[in-house]
Amino acid sequence: MSSLAYLTGRRLKVFVQQPAFLLITLIQPAIWLFLFGNLFRRIVDLPGFGGGSYVEYLVPGIVVMTAVSSSMWSGMGVLEEIDRGTMNRFLTTPARRGAILEAVVVEQTLSVTIQAVIIVLLGLLAGAGYPLTGVLFLVVAAGLLGVVFSALSNIAGMLVRQRETIIGLNTLLLLPLTFLSSSFMAPSLMPPWIRRIAHGNPVNWALEACRTALAGDIDWPRTGTYGGALLALAVLLVWLSTRTFKAYQKSV
Repeated sequence: MSSLAYLTGRRLKVFVQQPAFLLITLIQPAIWLFLFGNLFRRIVDLPGFGGGSYVEYLVPGIVVMTAVSSSMWSGMGVLEEIDRGTMNRFLTTPARRGAILEAVVVEQTLSVTIQAVIIVLLGLLAGAGYPLTGVLFLVVAAGLLGVVFSALSNIAGMLVRQRETIIGLNTLLLLPLTFLSSSFMAPSLMPPWIRRIAHGNPVNWALEACRTALAGDIDWPRTGTYGGALLALAVLLVWLSTRTFKAYQKSV
C-alpha cells in the first residue's frame, strides 16, 4: 500500500500543477450541457420519454461520457513514462510492480470523480435537481467507469506502445459507446437493436446503476445488478493491466 500511495501522490502532484488541463476537459461537457440540453429540451414531450427536465436527464449522460473520454487518455501517460525512461527506473526500485500501473488508474479515477462533481454542479446551475444519494451513486458509477477505461487504455499502451493507437481507440469508442446507451435518449424510444446492444455496454451499466437513485427512488436490484457488473469489469481490467505490465517487464 505504501508503494501505491507514493506513486499515486507523485501523479497527483503533476495533476495539481496543471489545473488548466482540468478546465480544458470541462469545456466540451459544458457545451453539451448548455447547448445540447437547451436545443433538445422539448424532447421530453415525446410520448414514452416520461416527461421531466431534459437537463436532468442529460447530466448523468454527460458525466459518463466525460469519464470515458478523460480516462481513455491514461495510456498516453504510460507511454510518456516509458519514453522518458521513468518506467524502467521504477523497475529498479523496491516499489510493488502492480502499484506502478494501479497508481495511474487511481489518479485517473480521482480526476474523473472531480469532473463528475463539477458537471453535476453545472447541471444544478442549469436548473437540474437531484437528491444527494443519487449524486453519490452517479459519482461512484463514473469512478468505476474511469477505472474500466483507464485500465483498458493502459493495456493498449503497454501492448502497442504507439500514441496513435490510444488516440484512435478513444475516437473509435467514445461516441459509439455514448450513443449506444441511454445517455441522451430514454430506452423506450430507442430502436430495439440499440436497446439490445445497450444491455452489454458498460457506459449504459453506469447509467442504469444510478438513474433510479437520481430520480429519488432507488431500485436496489437494478442498481446492484448493473453496479456489480461494472465493478466486476473494473476488477478484471485492472488485473489484466497488471498482467500486461508483467509482460512489459520481461521485454526490458
